[in-house]
Amino acid sequence: MAKVEIYTKAWCGYCARAKALLTEKGVAFEEYDITMGGPQRTAMLDRANGGTTVPQIFIDGAHIGGSDDLAALDRQGKLDPLLGL
Repeated sequence: MAKVEIYTKAWCGYCARAKALLTEKGVAFEEYDITMGGPQRTAMLDRANGGTTVPQIFIDGAHIGGSDDLAALDRQGKLDPLLGL
């Protein structure tokens, strides 16, 4: 199964939606809460090519984008192969 990482903030509806989709698929993910900023926020900015919104999602190190991008991949039938399902 693919390694999934997601950068989130507290009270973020888009973050909750992305995590729910991954959970529905039975995919484990590593979550980095950047609500208070810190080094994980800096890492996200570097990895996401300056993307500042959350969530920012990575599958096997590849930047997927945000919640809408994840949902679009799922609708197109492209998410499951990326996740190794």
